[in-house]
Amino acid sequence: MNSNLINNKLEKRFGNKVSAKLNYDNHSIVVSGCLENYEDIVEACYMCVYNKDSWHVVNKIEWSGHQEKPMKVPVLEDKELDNAKPDVLIIGGGVIGCSIARELSKWDIDILLVEKEADLAMQASSRNDGEVHPGVDQSKMNLKLKYELKGNAMYEDVCKQLGVPFRRNGQYVAFKGKYLIPILKIIASQRKKLGIKDTKVINKKELYLANPNLKQGYDVGLYNPSAGTVCPYELTIAYGENAVTNGAKIALNAAVTSMDVIDGKIISVKTNRGTIYPKLVINAAGVFSDKIASMANDEFFSIHPRKGTDVILDNKKQYLTDKILSAKDLFNPDKNTKGGGILRTVDDNILIGPDAYEVFDREDYSTESKNLHAIIDKQKTAIEALDRKDAITYFSGIRAATFEEDFIIEKGRSTNNIIHVAGIQSPGLTATPAIALDVEKMAIDFLGTTKRNDRYNPIREPYKQLRKLSDEERNKLIKENPEYGEIVCRCEQISKGEIIDALSGPIMVPTIDGIKKRVRPGMGRCQGGFCSPLVSKIIADYLNCDIAAVTKKGNNSYISVGKTK
Repeated sequence: MNSNLINNKLEKRFGNKVSAKLNYDNHSIVVSGCLENYEDIVEACYMCVYNKDSWHVVNKIEWSGHQEKPMKVPVLEDKELDNAKPDVLIIGGGVIGCSIARELSKWDIDILLVEKEADLAMQASSRNDGEVHPGVDQSKMNLKLKYELKGNAMYEDVCKQLGVPFRRNGQYVAFKGKYLIPILKIIASQRKKLGIKDTKVINKKELYLANPNLKQGYDVGLYNPSAGTVCPYELTIAYGENAVTNGAKIALNAAVTSMDVIDGKIISVKTNRGTIYPKLVINAAGVFSDKIASMANDEFFSIHPRKGTDVILDNKKQYLTDKILSAKDLFNPDKNTKGGGILRTVDDNILIGPDAYEVFDREDYSTESKNLHAIIDKQKTAIEALDRKDAITYFSGIRAATFEEDFIIEKGRSTNNIIHVAGIQSPGLTATPAIALDVEKMAIDFLGTTKRNDRYNPIREPYKQLRKLSDEERNKLIKENPEYGEIVCRCEQISKGEIIDALSGPIMVPTIDGIKKRVRPGMGRCQGGFCSPLVSKIIADYLNCDIAAVTKKGNNSYISVGKTK
């Protein structure tokens, strides 16, 4: 590692506006200065990447005239968590934090997970395409590929235990030009050396037989049968609920605001709901994981937010594909996204996307119609029948990327009682089951415990889904409880009984979006236009409160302000 070489590159590109300094204590490259464009800041940090010996870039460059927005925190303030003394404090209620909580619940230890939002899976873990990747987008054996391959192989068992739908529907990538066949065979051979053993080169006939709606003009394809789809927020909630039924505690609306660290040890963690005194902290805070590391006096990496938009089509278009399909230019790949392309979700909608671009705001979930149009236009090269009028919603998510473009799964470098699980961008969802097992081992080794939780049960019963039952099964259920016969959401055929089941679940989230994630009212064509008032009334009746107190997603996201007459 030579700081002079790095600074020479920076000076040649940016003059004397930025510089890099090596921190040998924690193997970080601290880049500081001031630049006028955010894109230049990202470029400067990328120029400093040194992918050897676990060095990481820490971004301290200021963006001229701009200040980073503070993390959004809950309006709730109480002492519910004050003086809690868990063995393990997990920060972050995404799929990573919840999966770790579930695996740790095998042991006789006190587990507390804190999440600043009003529900689990409110950020990246619900704002992605749900593809379980086969590993094909990695060019070398890094942490991403290691955990991606292990995690992919675990999905059937994990989803079966948690009662979550999973389809191994395979990934197809179409290419133009028969001359590519020898090149694609070399690519398949290279992948095999990396441990990706299922890549197959398929001819035109095989490609169109599997994908009859693929646009004409393609000659050859790559096929990976190990690719699949899962509902990311349903998986996250299932992990969290199973953790709770096995004894873990989950505190929502609980944001970490600071820490007390003495002699390389976290003594206390302050939140809006009181001060916590953990033995061990697990940092699974997504886009804020570097901020948590800084609070813990263990800052050796930076997150640069990368935004992406996905589009969902009406389920009447599900016939377009039952696979994961895309068409690509082999010589001009998009380096910033795996670009799931077109896939059918486990709930039988067509999902298209994502795109990818750098953003400054870590919680900028805004959407723009230009992204919708660009995504559909791009994917029309694969399926020409895609049409904007079939879009029922589109949403954006923020990837928690490091400048090294790899996961960080390790103990603290300057602080002893913290484990960082950071930089978990795509294929983080695929890697989750394997990551959780390794972090479980790291945590148990730290605590030195050997006692198992005798009550541990890996099985989680899913919520009832009347729309998937036979007439006989549905009639039997309605006789037992007439509320299952009262349809609230016409688009998705969701009953009042299913909504009450969600409110009675292990983690009660009495919000419109909380119910939507668990049993799907509002997921259909009208996007809640018909059922949202009815769901609000059911929540209000269940809580015995005024309907004006019901929110869309917690905090001050009220649906109504009071009676008009």
